[in-house]
Amino acid sequence: MITASATYVDGVPHAPPDPGFEALARGTAVPGGLVWVDLADPSQAELDEVAEAFGLHPLAAEDALHAHQRSKLDRYGDRVFVVLRPALYSVEDETVSFGELHVFTGPGFIITVRHGSHPDLAGIRHDLEARPDLLQIGPGVVLHAILDLVVDDYLPVAAGIEDDIDEIEDALFADGGDTLRRTYELVREVIGFQRALKPLLPITTTLMDAHAANDDEQRYLRDVQDHVIRLLEQADGFRQLLEHILHVNLALETKAMSERSHQQDGEIKRISAWAAIIFAPTVVGTVYGMNFRHMPELQWEYGYLWALGLMVAIALALYGIFRRRDWL
Repeated sequence: MITASATYVDGVPHAPPDPGFEALARGTAVPGGLVWVDLADPSQAELDEVAEAFGLHPLAAEDALHAHQRSKLDRYGDRVFVVLRPALYSVEDETVSFGELHVFTGPGFIITVRHGSHPDLAGIRHDLEARPDLLQIGPGVVLHAILDLVVDDYLPVAAGIEDDIDEIEDALFADGGDTLRRTYELVREVIGFQRALKPLLPITTTLMDAHAANDDEQRYLRDVQDHVIRLLEQADGFRQLLEHILHVNLALETKAMSERSHQQDGEIKRISAWAAIIFAPTVVGTVYGMNFRHMPELQWEYGYLWALGLMVAIALALYGIFRRRDWL
């Protein structure tokens, strides 16, 4: 649906006689005229009507209707179609969500198609309307301002990911916490962040190389491009750091498993040693408990003490052997 539309003449807002798409498109023929149409999750019929009124290429209109496009810039004659992936970091959930913003520019018009709740373009419109000298340059200024907004919104996303990585590093050597799961989630978010960022370099380069870009636009785009390069380097550093965290986590898990295995081996040795110590006197007692007719100790005055002493001696001997072998 249409969330906002505006017509400007020499950078000054000018109310159109009819808010319909055909009337808005006629405003592009006015000298110094600029038409800005903002659509949020438009229907097929709405987008077809806009495409027909402003002469948009059918392939670009089809891409704008369906989300899940990659960031890109396509030229169709004097029309430019740009796809951007704005990002938003949620402090409560510690997650990154990506929207989608499609921008059409042509002689005297700019059309924005938003999928998702962000970014909010009302702030850009308000700032540009306060600068008629910039707005009268044309739709390129609006496109540059949208690019700058999307890139600036990446900064808190990068800061949020950095904070999450710091938390993982703190929890890595602490007891408890599902560090491995959270690390994999962050790796997925960083990969999505990189996918949204990387196409912005060729997009800004293409716009800078365009003959229509004047010196002011060149400087503006160069600033946006510098931000993109810095964010790309930061995202690459995030990914490398997360890979190191995964390696360290694996090493710690391996060490913990080895320690647990060693501890279990020691427990098995102790159990076996005590079983042997207990079993040996039991054998002696079992032998003397049998009803033998001829056994010298049965007629001996100290035979009972002899049997008990033999049990104790065997138990002590086994205890000493196992003790020397560090089984006890």
